[in-house]
Amino acid sequence: MPEQPRRPGTEPARRFADRHIGPDPSELEQMLATVGFASTAELMTAALPASILSAPGGSAPLRLPEAADETGALAELRALADRNQVLTSMIGQGYYDTITPPVILRNILENPAWYTAYTPYQPEISQGRLEALLNFQTMVADLTGLPVAGASLLDEATAAAEAMTLARRASRGKGAAFVVDSDVFPQTLAVLRTRAEPLGIDIVVADLSAGLPDADAFGVLVQYPAATGAVRDPRAVIEAAHERGALAVVAADILALTLLRSPGDLGADIAVGSTQRFGVPMGFGGPHAGYMSVREGLQRQLPGRLVGVSVDNAGRPAYRLALQTREQHIRREKATSNICTAQVLLAVMAGMYAVYHGPHGLRAIAERVHGHTARLADGLRARGLEVLHEEFFDTVRVRVRGRAASVVGEARRRGVNVLRVDDDTVGISCDEATTSAHIGLVLAAFGGTEGATRPGAAERGATLPDALRRDVDYLDHPVFTTHRSETSLLRYMRRLADKDLALDRSMIPLGSCTMKLNATAEMESITWPEFAGLHPLAPLDQAAGSVALVRDLEKWLAEVTGYDAVSLQPNAGSQGELAGLLAIRGYHRRRGDIERDVCLIPSSAHGTNAASAVMAGMRVAVVACDDGGNIDLGDLRAKIAKHEGRVSAIMVTYPSTHGVYEDTITEVCRLVHEAGGQVYVDGANLNALLGWAKPGEFGADVSHLNLHKTFCIPHGGGGPGVGPVAVRAHLAGFLPNHPGQPDAGPYTGVGPVSAAPFGSAGILPISWAYIRMMGGDGLRAATEAAVLVANYVAKRLEPHYPVLYTGEGGLVAHECIIDLRALTKKTGITNEDVAKRLIDYGFHAPTMSFPVAGTLMVEPTESENLAELDRFIEAMIAIRGEIDRVADGGYDREDNPLKNAPHTAEALTADDWKRAYPRSEGAYPLPELRQHKYWSPVGRIDQAYGDRNLVCACPPPEAFEV
Repeated sequence: MPEQPRRPGTEPARRFADRHIGPDPSELEQMLATVGFASTAELMTAALPASILSAPGGSAPLRLPEAADETGALAELRALADRNQVLTSMIGQGYYDTITPPVILRNILENPAWYTAYTPYQPEISQGRLEALLNFQTMVADLTGLPVAGASLLDEATAAAEAMTLARRASRGKGAAFVVDSDVFPQTLAVLRTRAEPLGIDIVVADLSAGLPDADAFGVLVQYPAATGAVRDPRAVIEAAHERGALAVVAADILALTLLRSPGDLGADIAVGSTQRFGVPMGFGGPHAGYMSVREGLQRQLPGRLVGVSVDNAGRPAYRLALQTREQHIRREKATSNICTAQVLLAVMAGMYAVYHGPHGLRAIAERVHGHTARLADGLRARGLEVLHEEFFDTVRVRVRGRAASVVGEARRRGVNVLRVDDDTVGISCDEATTSAHIGLVLAAFGGTEGATRPGAAERGATLPDALRRDVDYLDHPVFTTHRSETSLLRYMRRLADKDLALDRSMIPLGSCTMKLNATAEMESITWPEFAGLHPLAPLDQAAGSVALVRDLEKWLAEVTGYDAVSLQPNAGSQGELAGLLAIRGYHRRRGDIERDVCLIPSSAHGTNAASAVMAGMRVAVVACDDGGNIDLGDLRAKIAKHEGRVSAIMVTYPSTHGVYEDTITEVCRLVHEAGGQVYVDGANLNALLGWAKPGEFGADVSHLNLHKTFCIPHGGGGPGVGPVAVRAHLAGFLPNHPGQPDAGPYTGVGPVSAAPFGSAGILPISWAYIRMMGGDGLRAATEAAVLVANYVAKRLEPHYPVLYTGEGGLVAHECIIDLRALTKKTGITNEDVAKRLIDYGFHAPTMSFPVAGTLMVEPTESENLAELDRFIEAMIAIRGEIDRVADGGYDREDNPLKNAPHTAEALTADDWKRAYPRSEGAYPLPELRQHKYWSPVGRIDQAYGDRNLVCACPPPEAFEV
């Protein structure tokens, strides 16, 4: 098509990359002048070791499609979506259609105030999402009947695996067996087996309807209702487990629990499951918020995150993440879970779904689902078919004697997917979206006509055991009964969002976590029904568009990293780490190197690295770092020699956790390879390499990537994420696979690490769109801009704060560490004080005390323009001036704006202001803040109080009274 003439006075449309990258060409020139380089290419060539460059000068182009504009990329996504065929899903197996209330869809899932927020490690500016998560925890605790619930896990299968390891460390029994109900979801059993084998746990599968087998077990897992749909009373099994000193885990359907007695009421120690059917689309497998709740006494064993209630410096209730001793940064190789993330955005949706419907609304949905299932069972029996269970909630199994394929095919021709269990059995599950018309279509697929039958189960009222029926004894907190009108709920969600500081308000300069633009064009397609409505176990010919998108993304990620194969199944970076290490373990074992079980990990590594190594059955050997933060090659050689013949792998973050391009990386790779080990490069910092260097080419064998960092999937308040694993060819056969979709991975694979075959497939269109619109040149330009702005910030701040680690020529990579330790020693002002004072300036704090205690790690990202970068720099310079006033006596060492930060509007307008400095200095430390000001909703929170007085459910409204 010929180029269209422009109207006079108009500018040509900007490339998407020009909109993604914050600084314009003139701003790039200004920053380059400050840093001392003529071009970004010159800066990159100076910063990166020549040994890792893809080509001299980093000039090797990435073999990606030429960048598309937003309209073109969305048209291509629409074409992919149109290749999907979304039938009515009645497959079940842990995934169900649901109706997302439009007010939640628009104002949570599609709202950047919620999806661009970061993990609530700075609780004062996270009160909205923390309250929403406390609602989620309360919902889970109430429905499961167990008092302590976490702020979500990744999915049901991995939650079951976390429960297994929790039971192992908390059980009185010393056995090595974990007994699993044979009537469990197949993906749950498969993930349990993947996770158990490296840990030496023996999975014993048994028909628990016949009682607990004679096994030396530390735990037992029951599905409730069972995968076949049967509703059985688990109390006898739970009691038998307790008699043997084992812990009882119940994997429970969250909707069924509105009708059935809770796991806690039945004696369970732990409950796990998924909250997907509370308003979260199936999305071809995710993301979905898993849940876990535990009895009293197990709360300090709970993996992941737990929201608790503490108090701020005015004595008012305030929310925070509690019991942070579980963090892997503290426990490292002693950790028994590598979970460091959650599914916050999806947990918020599920919690709001409960707020929207309330207890009676949820029960009405469950009763409608159950009623449809009972009518379906009656209709099947009327056709002379055998329904295998008399008591069920939403799923029936039907014996068809060799006709399963034809029944499934006929149902599909009528627009309904049902489950083929085997040649003789068909499964059908009802859900919130099921209608009477759907029941009619399914019945017609079985053929035959209705005959005279005995009274149906629905009329007999015998489809649920009387002993397991529950009353509406849940969700009695006012939050679940107050917001019955959309007006009320809309305003409630807005009030929560207004309490928070997310990327839609200001820069989030977090080191190690890459908080950059999540463009609307990248986000738009994830709610399209063609992507969002697919069941993960639907026939792949119905998911042709989604599979093509997955294959595109696998190919593109392999290209930009220099690897040969990619699996998108891991649904978090922690799961990607585990998958990569399991691939290494599988490779060694296939070669007969059973003794290779030592994983070398630098002392500076991310805490999940050590935890993942232990979970993969490896022993951790820590390698020292030198004064520059680099791997100490002498200590590496010594550790290799000490563990000769046993080195399995080394886990290296590159650029380093200290934000430096270590020039010894190729030597590290060589030494480990010569020792017979494999090299794992943590891809957390890939934002500093794309287009210039490829780990798969400079010596690495495997990496996990963070699509929620480098590739623009938003953090969503702490999740969702995607953590693909990329490997060289010799490891490709050891990538994850899946029992439900053989094409999801190699048949020789290590088993699934996530519940769904393609992981969190529902958000993969975000990264697809990012790469498609950036193209190779755009990705390269983004890397250059990211490195430039980090060096610009470091250079501007260096006269005011020491920059702790630098590489060649005093340069950093995409992040820099600001050292406050000398100032703390001199003045008593800590990095926490600076972090809280930044709130008064309208900024989220940089990363605190990682990887070095007493420091702040800053990562500006390529998406911030010069004005925002300078605003942050000016805030940091002004804070240094405040620190100097403390040092010279101008401010009292205890009563000053830093120690008292953040300042709330309530505190500043109080009649009895007693601070030693004016209110204006607390409120408006820079003049421009008078025009645009974020107000923290609470003062500084007492972290220790919240741990001493743990409250992890919604407090009564009286707690907030003045």
